[in-house]
Amino acid sequence: MIPTLLIAAPASGSGKTTVTCALAAALRARGLDVRLFKAGPDYLDPTWHQAVSGRPSRNLDGWMTGRSGVEAAFARGAAGGDIALVEGMMGLFDGHSPTTLEGSGAQVAQWLGIPTVVVVDASAMARTAAAVVAGLAGYEPSVPVVGVIFNRVGGPGHAGLLAEAMKTVPSVRCLGALASRNELAVPERHLGLVSAELVARPGWVEEMAEWGRSLDLDALLALARVPTVEAPARRVAPARTRIGLALDAAFHFYYPDNLDLLREAGAELVPFSPLADAALPPDLGGLYIGGGYPESHREALEANTAMRAAIRAFPGCIYAECGGLMYLGARLASEGGDASAMCGVLPLRTRMTPRLRALGYREVTTTVDTPLGPAGICFRGHEFHYSELEEVPALSPVYRVAGAGAPEGWLGGKVLGSYVHAHFGSNPQLAANLVAACALRGGEAPSEG
Repeated sequence: MIPTLLIAAPASGSGKTTVTCALAAALRARGLDVRLFKAGPDYLDPTWHQAVSGRPSRNLDGWMTGRSGVEAAFARGAAGGDIALVEGMMGLFDGHSPTTLEGSGAQVAQWLGIPTVVVVDASAMARTAAAVVAGLAGYEPSVPVVGVIFNRVGGPGHAGLLAEAMKTVPSVRCLGALASRNELAVPERHLGLVSAELVARPGWVEEMAEWGRSLDLDALLALARVPTVEAPARRVAPARTRIGLALDAAFHFYYPDNLDLLREAGAELVPFSPLADAALPPDLGGLYIGGGYPESHREALEANTAMRAAIRAFPGCIYAECGGLMYLGARLASEGGDASAMCGVLPLRTRMTPRLRALGYREVTTTVDTPLGPAGICFRGHEFHYSELEEVPALSPVYRVAGAGAPEGWLGGKVLGSYVHAHFGSNPQLAANLVAACALRGGEAPSEG
């Protein structure tokens, strides 16, 4: 375990991701091995974390994986580092419930026993900013707020007013103020922040480090605390099967812990690109095609006829989520109606819409046997997309989603696709079951257990 802080905020849009990246870049420039984490289900913020830290950023989601899953994911990601920063989600106390800490960044801080530094957008405040900090610090005693970083500050005069105002909140250390730097801000698009792979430019990390060095990094390090958790024992099974992992600009939304759990269950993950590769890697027992932006690359995906044919002919098991589901369908249409042919593995068609079609946590129970396990297996995940099925496919849904009316989970023989991003940490059997299904499809008998 290593010294750790939660970097939170009063609300979304305060600049948590940008400030977290600036802190990480500045600390890394000092020679520290910085490990970054994201509270909640978000896929995109972690791409910026990885761009600035050089390592995968892991999600810590209390609702999807429970306390044991959060602690295990933290232990995996923190091992061997010097300091860890956990970026919160939405506001500090926002999560799955409006009346409890369930699913919030505050719950992660409470479970790990770590203090919180809040990022406050002070662009239109002076003394009131101190009142906001005091309110956050006094709201939940089990979640200590020990520091504040003011963001989008107008200049030295404004920063001085904020520092003076913070003298009225002596329990919270003022760690400095950051002037607006629009060229460093993390941009957004329809699914949230733009993925770092798409826009991070040469020199960006160095500029972020310079920006972050204006903060009181020594005080920040002094405030960090070692989490009060123990690293769980890990057992890695011998490799049993090779699973192709779709990984390129069109498909890259994966929880790192899903991939680790697959490896621990005996999978060798082999990356391939549906955009650029003409063939699948050899000797695969299965494919895992995650989410991403197939809608932004639909013409290039259509043009790669060799890959689409290879996936149609693939004899093993295929598991697809969200963007992967869209790719496995017969076609993908834009908002304007222009359509591109996709793989045609599942008898469905999707189209983009101008507004959000689904957002939120999902609790799933399967109704039949699937590559994720026998009928009745339960897991939790998240759904977030602007596309929809043009019509209900000629398949019966195989997911029963608690509290949701839309049919979900489409099974066609060896292929399972859904809009739900499953977190394998919500049920440890998922990864083992998927590996066993891929090994069996690949010609090997699954081991007992």
